[in-house]
Amino acid sequence: MKRRYLLVTAFLTALVTSCTDDLYQTPISAGTTETFYTQQADFIQGVNAVYSDLRTYPDRLLNLSETRSDNLYAVSDGGVRDWEGINSFHKTIASNPYVTDAWNVNFNGIYRANVVLDQLVQKGSIITDATLRTRLEAEARFLRAFMYFDLVRLFGKVPVIDHPVTAAEAKTIQRSSVTDVYNLILSDLQFAVTNLPETYATADRGRATKFAAKAILALVYMTRSAPNYSIEGPGLGLNEWNLALAQLNDIIASGKYALAAKYSDIFSYTNENNPEVVFDIQYVTGLTPVVGGTFPWLLAPDTWFQSNGKPTQGGLTIRPVANDLLNQYTAKDVRKAFTIQTGYTYNGVTENRSFFKKYIDLTKVPVNRVDWPINFIVSRYTDILMLKAECILKGATGSQADVDAIVNQVRTRAGLDPVSNVTLAQLYDERRLEFAAEGTRWHDLVRSGQITTLIPAWIAREDVQKQMQAFVKEYIIYPLPQAELDAQPGLYTQNSGY
Repeated sequence: MKRRYLLVTAFLTALVTSCTDDLYQTPISAGTTETFYTQQADFIQGVNAVYSDLRTYPDRLLNLSETRSDNLYAVSDGGVRDWEGINSFHKTIASNPYVTDAWNVNFNGIYRANVVLDQLVQKGSIITDATLRTRLEAEARFLRAFMYFDLVRLFGKVPVIDHPVTAAEAKTIQRSSVTDVYNLILSDLQFAVTNLPETYATADRGRATKFAAKAILALVYMTRSAPNYSIEGPGLGLNEWNLALAQLNDIIASGKYALAAKYSDIFSYTNENNPEVVFDIQYVTGLTPVVGGTFPWLLAPDTWFQSNGKPTQGGLTIRPVANDLLNQYTAKDVRKAFTIQTGYTYNGVTENRSFFKKYIDLTKVPVNRVDWPINFIVSRYTDILMLKAECILKGATGSQADVDAIVNQVRTRAGLDPVSNVTLAQLYDERRLEFAAEGTRWHDLVRSGQITTLIPAWIAREDVQKQMQAFVKEYIIYPLPQAELDAQPGLYTQNSGY
C-alpha cells in the first residue's frame, strides 16, 4: 500500500506546528520558512503536511455527525464520556473535547495550507515543472476548502484566514459571515476542479483529483441550498441544485467509477481503492511515527474486542445504535448484519445493545488502537448517484424514472425489492440505511429541511431514559469552543442557544 503523501517527516512536523489550544495560527518564523522551502521536494512535503490534518476527520464525522444524529441513542451510561451531551443536546458542551478538536485541527490544516500557498507565491519558481506547481496549489486550495466546509457545517460563522498571520493579527480577526466563508470555499474548489488531474500514478494514489473536488463542490452547493432555519448555520436557502447536479453528472459521465457488486466489497481491507472510491483518507500501518487509522474502533466497546480475543481499543462502553434505525432495516437487507453488531457475550455477561462495526475486520485488529490499516471513504460513487437523485427531487433537471433507477440499483445490491415513485422522505430513509456509520446522517438531516421536526419526533420515540434535552434549531450547529472565547474575550460571540 503506497500512501506516501500522508507520511510527514518528524522534521516537517516540527516545523509546521501551530498552537493546539486556540485558533491563533502561530506562523512559521520567517527564517524557518525560508530555510525549509528551498527545493521542489519541500513544497510536496508541505502539501503532504496539510493532508496529514485529515487523519482524524473520520473521527469527527463519527463523533459530531453520527453521534449527534438519530442513528445513535448515546445518552449517559453513568460514566463520564466525551460524547456526553453530543447526542442528548446539552447546551453546556462548549468545552467538549470533540468540539474543541474540530476547531483546532481544521484551523491547523488551514494554516498549513496558507503557508504552502504563500510560499508558492514567493518562491514557486523553485518548482520548474509548471504543471506540478499548479497542481500543488490546487491540492492546497482543495484541502483548505475541505476544512473550511467542515467548519462551516459545524459552527456556521468562522474567521476567514487566507494567508499566514501573526498571533497579534489573529487576535483581531473576527468571524466572517457564512456567505463569506462559502465565497472562499467556492473559489478554492473551482480552482481545484480546473487544475487537479483526473487520476494519479500509483505512488500518488489518494491525492485529491478533479472528481474529488467536484464531489465536494456539489455537496457545498447542496448544503448552501438547504434552509437557513433562521440561524447563521450552513444553509442559505439558495436554489443551487442544478449547479450541484452538473458536478455530479460530470463524475458519473467520466466512467471512472462504478457501484461495487457487493456491499461488503466497498469496505474490504483487501479491496481498497475500488471503483466506488471518489475520495478517501488513506492510512498505512506499522510505521513510526504512527500514521494508521484511528476511527474503526470508536463506536465498538472493549469487551467485544476482548470477547473475540483481541486487544482493547479504548471504547470503554457502547454508543448504542438507535432502535429507530434498527427497526428501519428489513429482514432481507444485507447491510444490517455487515454494519451493526447486535449483541455479544463476554465473561458470561450478555450485552443486548447494538453498535456499529462497519469498518472493523477482526482479523486486522492492530496492537496499537490508532494504527488501523483501513482507508476511510469520504465520497463514494453510491453517494454521488443518490445525491443526484436528491437534486432531481429538489427540482433539478431529471425525471422520477431517473430517481427510481438510482434508488433501485442501491436496493438491489442490498437484497431488497425495487420500488417506484420514490419521494424525498423515502430517499433520505434509503440514504440512512446505506450510509449508516459513515458520518453523513446529521448533515443529511440538516440538508433535508426537516430536521426541526424529525429530531424532536425521534426523541419522543427513542428517549426511554428521559435524558435528552429538548431540541431547538440553534443546535443545528455547535457552540464555539470555550477556549476560543477565553483566549481573546470579546472577539467572538457564542453561537445562540449555548
